[in-house]
Amino acid sequence: MATPVVVSEVSKSFTMHLRDGIRLPVVDGVSFAVKSGECAVLGGPSGAGKSSILKMLYGNYSVDAGQIIVDHHGQLVDLASASPRLVLQIRRDTIGYVSQFLRTVPRVSALDVVAEPLVTLGQEREVAREHARGLLARLNLPERLWSLPPATFSGGEQQRVNIARGFITPHPVLLLDEPTASLDARNREVVVDMISGKKRDGVALLGIFHDGDVREAVADAVIDVTRFAPARIAA
Repeated sequence: MATPVVVSEVSKSFTMHLRDGIRLPVVDGVSFAVKSGECAVLGGPSGAGKSSILKMLYGNYSVDAGQIIVDHHGQLVDLASASPRLVLQIRRDTIGYVSQFLRTVPRVSALDVVAEPLVTLGQEREVAREHARGLLARLNLPERLWSLPPATFSGGEQQRVNIARGFITPHPVLLLDEPTASLDARNREVVVDMISGKKRDGVALLGIFHDGDVREAVADAVIDVTRFAPARIAA
């Protein structure tokens, strides 16, 4: 599908149960589309709702109203109303996600953390590990660290493992939540090149980038999230 992600009139709010049930609107009427081979960027100040939009597209947050249409194996699925089982299938096969934080099983090596998504898709473990080695080398993670659990790494080292894990799969849609936030200039350039490679492969990417140089380098379209600011806080 030329446009594998279409977001239509999506709204989201949070209910503050410890504050007498006050409802805090986050975004209202969010509408945009992301094309294959395009990197769209969510723009706007901190607190505008950018991360909430990404989390709704990944199924971490529920949707109050509207639709999130995704092309999943040639079928158009509304993530906003999909069953939990279907959401998990979409995460496995269709939508990848690189978050700001690496969450891993203790004592699992960095190499296996990166390889695991390919193994889940049915790839032979050693073949998946070979792909993982290539990505970790490209991201300049020292080879002496590959056999160690990432919990022992610095923030920048953990983020490189996180990026490698997110980029290793052939997901047709990839969500990026500040992937370069903990990286030095050298590795930011590597990630920019990796994003360009995904675009050439026809992947639809949607990301948040506070680094202006990175945003300028990767963005084909900027979605101004302030356009979707709620009118007021409702009790």
